[in-house]
Amino acid sequence: MKMIVGLGNIGPKYAQTRHNVGFMIVDQLAEQLAVPFKTSKFEAEVATGFVNGEKVLLVKPSTYMNDSGRAVGPLMTYYQLVASDLLVVHDDLDLPVGKVRLKQKGSAGGHNGIKSILSHVGDPTFKRVKVGIEHPQKMSVVDYVLGKFTPTQQPLVADAKITAAAAIEAWLAGTDFATLMNQYN
Repeated sequence: MKMIVGLGNIGPKYAQTRHNVGFMIVDQLAEQLAVPFKTSKFEAEVATGFVNGEKVLLVKPSTYMNDSGRAVGPLMTYYQLVASDLLVVHDDLDLPVGKVRLKQKGSAGGHNGIKSILSHVGDPTFKRVKVGIEHPQKMSVVDYVLGKFTPTQQPLVADAKITAAAAIEAWLAGTDFATLMNQYN
């Protein structure tokens, strides 16, 4: 079993914000796999599907970004998953808008959602798909990440959703993650 977690904030106020790009990509995967999200007892919306006969959980924590680990940790315990079964999709201020980068493991890199997951999972070897949202020039970071993509950024994000979903589906279908990193990074 694999678990794909998209990071974001719950509620219509945050629906299309930069910080919610992880939710957007997991929504894209759910649409492609034709699986609906349902509220779970783990403070998350969860969709369950299968890729190549393997069960896949798509997860959108409902704990808000900075406390995502509170949903992810218990889900991993319940399903007896280890870090190598987990892939987290999140925004990245240090990448240009729409740039997709795959990462095998690592630190939080200043991302509070990842920091929360690290504190609850205790193992930094889970995979990540990072999607660039760019660093704001003259705006506070909080206002920027909670703002919506501009009309010029929207096509880049639409392409990133397709690219990220394709990379994740390839991993779920059995392609080695290092091979995917070479292909997509």
